[in-house]
Amino acid sequence: MSRIGKNPVAIPEGVEVRLQGDQLFAKGKVGEHSMVLHDDVAVAVEDGQVLVSPRGNSKMARNMWGTTRSLVDSLVTGVSQGFTYVLEISGVGYRAAVQGKNLQLQLGYSHDVLYPIPEGISIKCERPTHIAITGANRQQVGQVAAEIRAFRPPEPYKGKGIKYENEYILRKEGKKK
Repeated sequence: MSRIGKNPVAIPEGVEVRLQGDQLFAKGKVGEHSMVLHDDVAVAVEDGQVLVSPRGNSKMARNMWGTTRSLVDSLVTGVSQGFTYVLEISGVGYRAAVQGKNLQLQLGYSHDVLYPIPEGISIKCERPTHIAITGANRQQVGQVAAEIRAFRPPEPYKGKGIKYENEYILRKEGKKK
């Protein structure tokens, strides 16, 4: 029995959730989002809660029970509060700036890296070494953060590069004389 799946998802104030066929729609102050539900899972919206239950006792139905509940929770949280990933840049001369619909990164390459900001994502640079990525879709925000980090991942000797805010970089010792 799924310990995650049997917990109902509470719908916060200001969020409207409706079920239409095999799609679940959520609308909140951050935006509007939807997801397609799996055939092996039954979803019901009752009394300000979203209830998820398996349609059978097959392995796939039990697997999708907890997964669907987590996806519904992310959907409701995304349209009510949104998700934020924070990236930090460390290194001499490394900096970032938002210019229109592009993120301009200076990462020690011969040319600046221009990253087009996707729809539904907002990027802010309060400081030149601080990037805040915000959006309603958790998967999309995480994907954008991973793509930006991949331009210059942190290296283990000096820690130069782009890292997540709470990421710990395992440092290595340099050459010995």
